[in-house]
Amino acid sequence: MTELQRLLIRGSEKVISHYQFLLDTAKSEHERELFKRRIEKERQMLNDLLQGSDPSARAA
Repeated sequence: MTELQRLLIRGSEKVISHYQFLLDTAKSEHERELFKRRIEKERQMLNDLLQGSDPSARAA
């Protein structure tokens, strides 16, 4: 695993943690749904990074 991959993984973990906090403090159902979708998307990207695939390939 390269230093860049470790950096991207750590970044994804921090983003997930931040959105989880926002989800826990959401004031409306609309906010909760937005945060849930963002967490799921970030988890997919994190899984791609951990498996060694290119997350940008998913967007293509």
